[in-house]
Amino acid sequence: MRKETGDFRTHFVREPAALKHFPALVLNADFRPLSYYPLSLLPWQEAVKAVVLDRVSIIAEYDETVRSQRQAIRIPSVVVLKDFVKPQKRVAFTRFNLFLRDEFCCQYCGARGDLTFDHVVPRSRGGITSWENVVAACSPCNLKKANRSLRNSGLTLARKPARPSAADLHAAGRRFPPNHLHESWLDFLYWDVELIAG
Repeated sequence: MRKETGDFRTHFVREPAALKHFPALVLNADFRPLSYYPLSLLPWQEAVKAVVLDRVSIIAEYDETVRSQRQAIRIPSVVVLKDFVKPQKRVAFTRFNLFLRDEFCCQYCGARGDLTFDHVVPRSRGGITSWENVVAACSPCNLKKANRSLRNSGLTLARKPARPSAADLHAAGRRFPPNHLHESWLDFLYWDVELIAG
């Protein structure tokens, strides 16, 4: 059971194409999203399967219904795990997480879109591939810097690269939600954000 829970925790990360129609927001047992980076969403088929296997409870539903031979069920839009899953503390060093840490902008010029990554200390000069030495960079800045040192390239960093904590990426993930946010998710995505009196 423990292994299945672990697999369930990361399954939503792997199938972005399946999330186009009726994805379900997955909440931990404390009613917080399982992940903000990327947002913990399951394809509707996986959400229904989790309901049938009694792993989750349905909190909100879409208007659409699916039918089996024996029953009809409204497609879940928000589900909550019945058992608490301990959040991962280690942040994986991936392209997505690197771009999220750098807020999807070039760390040399601030440009957005068409990003790649750059080794601040080039590998040809002994630089390693790590959180502390790799930054998001646009193609023009990456080409300009090439394999030169930062000082010799004429470029400057917006901020020194560092290993982010899970909390850092959770906070960044809230600033970059997916293209689609169903109205039933909103109460659960931002409930722990400090309110501003107006």
